[in-house]
Parts: sequence; C-alpha cells; structure tokens
Amino acid sequence: MKYIAIAVLLGAVAAKKNLKFVDPNAPCHREPATPVLPKVSAPLQATDLPEQHIWNDVNGNNYLTNMRNQHVPQYCGSCWAHAATSAMSDRIKIMRNAAWPDINISPQVLISCEEPDFGCHGGDALTAFEWMSKNEITDETCSIYMGRGHDNGQECSPMQYCRNCNPGEACFVPDEYYIYQTEEYDSVSGEEAMMQELYQRGPIACGIAVPESLEEYTGGIYQDLTGDMDIVHDISVVGYGVENGVKYWTVRNSWGTHWGEEGFFRVIRGINNINIESACSWATVKDTWTEGVTHKTTDEEKNDERNDKVIYDFPQPTFSNNDEFMTVSSGCRVPEAFFPSGEIKNSPHAWDVVSDDELPAIVDWRDMNGKNYVSWNKNQHIPRYCGSCWAQGTTSALADRFNIMYDLKTPTPVALNAQAVINCQ
Repeated sequence: MKYIAIAVLLGAVAAKKNLKFVDPNAPCHREPATPVLPKVSAPLQATDLPEQHIWNDVNGNNYLTNMRNQHVPQYCGSCWAHAATSAMSDRIKIMRNAAWPDINISPQVLISCEEPDFGCHGGDALTAFEWMSKNEITDETCSIYMGRGHDNGQECSPMQYCRNCNPGEACFVPDEYYIYQTEEYDSVSGEEAMMQELYQRGPIACGIAVPESLEEYTGGIYQDLTGDMDIVHDISVVGYGVENGVKYWTVRNSWGTHWGEEGFFRVIRGINNINIESACSWATVKDTWTEGVTHKTTDEEKNDERNDKVIYDFPQPTFSNNDEFMTVSSGCRVPEAFFPSGEIKNSPHAWDVVSDDELPAIVDWRDMNGKNYVSWNKNQHIPRYCGSCWAQGTTSALADRFNIMYDLKTPTPVALNAQAVINCQ
C-alpha cells in the first residue's frame, strides 16, 4: 500500500502540469520500442576541455544552422526529429568548416518516413540517427517542414524525400538530388562524457523534462526546483559555460526565436536538472558533399501512387489601372518598382565613398576572408508552386546583410521570413 500511495501521489503531481507546448497524451519524446544498438568503431578519447565552449562562436565563426519552430505551420510533436536534424546539420557545418552553403537537414523526411517513431506524435533522436545511417535524407530545399507526418496526413512517398512544383501542374520528384547520411551513433550520458562529445565533434541531442516554468522561460540560467525528471521533449545541446560561478549547458530548442534567449535556453549543469544529463545521443556524419553524392530517381519512384499528384489551384489576382500589365506575364517579378515617398537614404551609399580603383577584383560574400555570410538556400516552389522570387530574393539579400552587419555574431544565422512579405506586402 505504501508504494501504491507514492505512485498515486507522483501521478497527481504530474497531472497538475498544464503545458502549452507539449501534448500530455502524446509527448514529443518517446522511448523506442526496441533499444537502439550502438554503432561505434572506436571510443572517443578524452582531451583537455576549455571552461567554456559554444558552437556559434568558435574563433569568430558560427557553426550553427537555422533556428526552427516545430509548431508552425501547425502543432506537431516532432521535437525528436528537429533535435536530430539540427545536431546533424550543425555537425555537417563543422565538418565543412562553415563553408557555403549551409545544409539544413529536413525533419520532414523523418516525420513522414521514419516508421519506428510516431511522426507528429513523438519519437526518439537516437532512433532517428540510426535510421539516417541506413536510409538517405535530404535538405530543406528538397523537403520543407509542413508540421504533419505519416501519422496525420503526410505519409511517406518518394516525393516526401524531394519535390519540385511548376505552375498549373502536379508536383514531381526531381531526376536527381543530393543526399546525406549519418555514419556512427550512440547514446551518451553524464556531464564529462557529454562535454567531451560536444567539444570534440559537435552538438548532441538530449531528452529533457518540461516543467511549466521552462515554458515560461525568458532568459538566464534555468534551474527547475520541482524535481521533474519525466522526459517528454528532445532538444540539442550546443555548448557549455560558466557564469558567476554557475555551470550551465546552452540548449537549442525548437519553439522559435521568440521563445527564451532567441530560441535557446541555458540550464544549470552538473546536477542532471530536468534529466538533461541522462538520455543524450550523438551521430557522426558521412561525407556525401565532397563528391556530391546524389540519388538518381527511378521511373517507379516518379510514378509511385503515394506521391502527391494533386494539381493545386493557382488563382490569378485581378488588377486595375496601372497594375493591369501584371496579368500579361506569368513571371514572378513585375517590370518596375515605385517609391511613392522617394528613396530612403540616411547615409551615403558605399559606391558614393569608394572609388572604382579601390574595389577588389572579386567580391563573394559566400567566402569573405574565409567566412560565409550568405543565409540559407531556399526553394520557392515547395510545398507548392509560388511565383515569390521577388520576396525570396529580397528577404535573402536582407538576411545576408544582417549577417554581414552583425559579423555572424547572432545565435544562429539570420534567416528572414518570405511568407510575411508574400501575404502582407
């Protein structure tokens, strides 16, 4: 009776949690039904560790890839896929020494095609690492995140790996596309082992508990005082440090940049708070980019009945007066832009103060003194065709300029939202 009473008490405490970002009936972290066996050729040898290390500032370079929000365009319990693909993307960037282009591995492929896990109803990052060693995965220019998986509307198909779309036609699987894979993988736990793996090879994925106070986090070094150890969420740990004598982990979440410290949070290190030091995993990445390894699409894959063959409506807007010329062309750029209030110019343009003789022979912001300032590559034609080149080009150029202005010292590279411009401009 004593043990039953304790169990009831713990259950009652758990039931009081009123979480906004975690579905209590289907938490986005789930333990695998079958334990994942490690794939390791040789154990990592310990090395001397610095007191602080974070992958977005290593000798002035930022090795982290885009910040994400698993809850848009709709809620999806896909934290496990985001944690795994963010860690993998970051490790690719580390292996490539932050060279252009950033490769953002697609969580959509996992939630649609990685069947050991439950899509938008939870999964496990280590299972994802194992799956990606046995199967191909693509980046987000092939398969953009849609917030739906094999469990609720986006079933696996060849088109989930890579698609492209033309106006007025069904989308299609490209003839050829780049692929990526993990190589080795294993679990890791404990402060020292996690620090070694993180410092030597890159970010790791970890399961954590989510007390209500973590959802309300706005900054600082977080410490849960309730003793919550129920792992319901996966994140990636991207660094560690010390502030005013307090040790902490730096954690990348997948709840958007408006949450926490621009999408990150710091949590006290060394006491297994929120169970962060007990259920972590890592994967090394196979080099497929040096030789440009691709998947060659077969006719069977192109004609697979599971592919999305819907011809989506592409309504044409109505115009009047001076706007009528836009209906003549189906291009995604209009011939001329107007500034009714005139050009805004608060200071001289660069070409007003730099003479032609002073200009270098080559300028390439993808490799400026060894740094890539260019934001991520996009595909305006997925998940459906959209003639939005004007918005994509504008937001990409502006994001690049933010990266230049901040000298890559933002937590993750700036990546601006073309959707807001398409909808509201």
